[in-house]
Amino acid sequence: MGLHKHISEIWKQPKISIPARYRTERMAGWRRDPVFQRIEKPTRIDAARRVGYKAKQGIVVVRTRVRRGGLRKGKIHMKRKPSKAGIKKITMAKSIQRMAEERTARRYPNLEVLNSYWVGEDGKNKFYEVILIDPSHPVIKSDDKLNWVSNGSSHRGRAFRGKTSAGKRGRGLFNKGKGAEKLRPSLKANKNRGK
Repeated sequence: MGLHKHISEIWKQPKISIPARYRTERMAGWRRDPVFQRIEKPTRIDAARRVGYKAKQGIVVVRTRVRRGGLRKGKIHMKRKPSKAGIKKITMAKSIQRMAEERTARRYPNLEVLNSYWVGEDGKNKFYEVILIDPSHPVIKSDDKLNWVSNGSSHRGRAFRGKTSAGKRGRGLFNKGKGAEKLRPSLKANKNRGK
């Protein structure tokens, strides 16, 4: 078993493998950091490499925090059954991970979001690390596996158009076979009948 496999096994069972005191101390430190904290190297090297990270110039890793929980809605003061008020158990059409990617993309407008991965959560927040690429960097332009970001404007605003892994999951593009006919090429092309 390789090194990254061992690391991913540890992260699958954080309560058993990582001591609780260490986790709470780390989260407390992250809460004191700014919302967008640029970091030198990924916290989870296995997850970062799995979603496309390379340790080279032109690639930036940013840890960001977003709120946890479902969609908060106010109470509707109308004449209707309480069960139809629709306050609890309502989820956003967009995942919290996508929200984290979009906010990071707005914070760094000259960079493009490649992907992101979960690194932790506490009672109020979720923490994600977002991998960003500089399309105009010469090292990225000369990399055969990453220079597609620099080719034209078709890759601008990837996070906002659901082109990342979290975005594709939200668009339903991981579904294949029977029942997924209305998902491709896009939901918009099929009058939003796929979801």
